[in-house]
Amino acid sequence: MITARIARSSDLLVAAPVRGLASEVPRLLAALDGFRPEAVGLGLPTEEVKGLVDYFVLADAEPVVPLTSNELAEVNGLVRFGEVAVPNPSFVGALAWGRRRGVPVAPLDPSEEDTATMFAETIGYVELVRRTVRERRVGRSPPTPSQPDEYALEWDRAVARGRGSRAYARAKDSHLVGEVDRLTPGRARVAVVVDRERFDGVGALLRAGRT
Repeated sequence: MITARIARSSDLLVAAPVRGLASEVPRLLAALDGFRPEAVGLGLPTEEVKGLVDYFVLADAEPVVPLTSNELAEVNGLVRFGEVAVPNPSFVGALAWGRRRGVPVAPLDPSEEDTATMFAETIGYVELVRRTVRERRVGRSPPTPSQPDEYALEWDRAVARGRGSRAYARAKDSHLVGEVDRLTPGRARVAVVVDRERFDGVGALLRAGRT
């Protein structure tokens, strides 16, 4: 996990754990405990946050989560760094942390419908085909770096290096920063939790718009 403090209208802690890696959860929770945010924002849409709360944070038993072939390949490549859980245990942990401490936890990404529209507007047919081919290629031969942090970055670079994919990532990150600005008024400290591969993009946008 990587973290950064960014000063805007509120003091921000941006935390970016490696998606799926269970050992990132205690590190994230320790960072939240140390920072003591008055609110937490997650790089997820509203629908996904609600599903995590209903089926994982509040449920007595966790449901079976089906995986796509690409998701399964990503998990299989990550397990050499330790236990892997689905859905992302860092987001589930952050939601549970907020409930225990009475700290609001809010979604920052566009809704699933808006995300689909954003995807269609930024990724054309040719890029979609190329992206699908790249996903299959990296799924057959996952990256093999020595650190999970680099694994997450190399996986993302392998899949999302096209111009349309980069535009889609920027559009999502820009929306997220706008939601951070709506979350911060009246709060001295706010934590933002995103997947590791979004850390640089989100951080750059937050720093560019600091007040």
